[in-house]
Amino acid sequence: MIITRTPYRISFFGGGTDYHSWYQENGGSVLSTTISYYCNLTCSHKPPFFDSKHRIVWREIEEVNEAHEIKHPVVSAVLKHMDIKRGIEMFYQGDLPARAGLGSSSSFAVGFLNAMHSLRGNISTKQQLAAEAVYIEREILKENVGVQDQIAAAYGGFNKIDIYQDGNFDVNPVLSTNVKIDELKNNLMLFFTGVSRNATDIAKEQIKTVSSKKNELVEMQKMVQIANDIVVNGSDMNDFGKLLHESWCLKRGLTKGISSDLIDSIYKKAMGAGATGGKLLGAGGGGFMLFYVKAEHQPKVLEALSDFLWVPFDFERRGSHVAFYSPSKFSRESLVRRDFAHLKEARKSKNVQNITQFLREERNRPVERLTKFNIVE
Repeated sequence: MIITRTPYRISFFGGGTDYHSWYQENGGSVLSTTISYYCNLTCSHKPPFFDSKHRIVWREIEEVNEAHEIKHPVVSAVLKHMDIKRGIEMFYQGDLPARAGLGSSSSFAVGFLNAMHSLRGNISTKQQLAAEAVYIEREILKENVGVQDQIAAAYGGFNKIDIYQDGNFDVNPVLSTNVKIDELKNNLMLFFTGVSRNATDIAKEQIKTVSSKKNELVEMQKMVQIANDIVVNGSDMNDFGKLLHESWCLKRGLTKGISSDLIDSIYKKAMGAGATGGKLLGAGGGGFMLFYVKAEHQPKVLEALSDFLWVPFDFERRGSHVAFYSPSKFSRESLVRRDFAHLKEARKSKNVQNITQFLREERNRPVERLTKFNIVE
């Protein structure tokens, strides 16, 4: 059994510059942090005593025999991409709701890849996990996604992420004092609007409008370095909140689906109660909203937004990691005993001579390990 924990993220500045349609021409930059809420996955090879080969538990309970029958798109894609032949049992538990602007889908992809490689006894670098998760989501599943969520989930921490035109990227920790980072963290308030949305539809519209919104995206990209400088060298952290407000004003004008009457109402109430600035997290449409609020104004903001759930959080530094590992109690032979008839027939071919060779091939089955993002035509 393996348990992976992969954090969710809050993106402060630069969202939108991590889409391939932008960074392949202009490069991209993002300032983000992972937070102390996780996508938790418990994975193991399924014992040989049951009728179904795979058991996948998420919002549905799936018991199937083939990877292509699995409804969860990421699970199905990863098992096929890695050519995993043995049965898999997976249980998903998320600390926060999905489709809410915290990068939950990418956290799942990173965490599941980490678990599957670990089950094979292979250690993955954070760079590999990020690049492979983008490959799964963007190129296999054809999702309209950027690349910042996968990087943040894999690496963890409070970072300035630079994405280059050739698909390479750098992750640079924000080098500030604990006092300043604590001041920033203590002045941030996170609220759940109660609205979930499909980010890929909104992202699709943003990707289409890149060429017509170049001036806005250039300004949003510049804000990444400005915000980094405020946290590292600034004398007034309140400037971070003001910059959030400027960035939100730009972002909400990128496409009509980003904001809504509800979102605008929440933002107006928070600002009227003393917030310095804020933003809707993720692609838009709903989910979580973040506000920068000085300590003396936080009670008023809580009162103004009493209809919405306040979610305290801490910054997180580990990124995706294996939290628990325990080798299977079953012998390798017993794990494939129910497939013995199939293996007996397969012995006649050159590919599988015996059970031991089958298991060795399963462990060492090649899979492409990426370290950068492919160029999208």
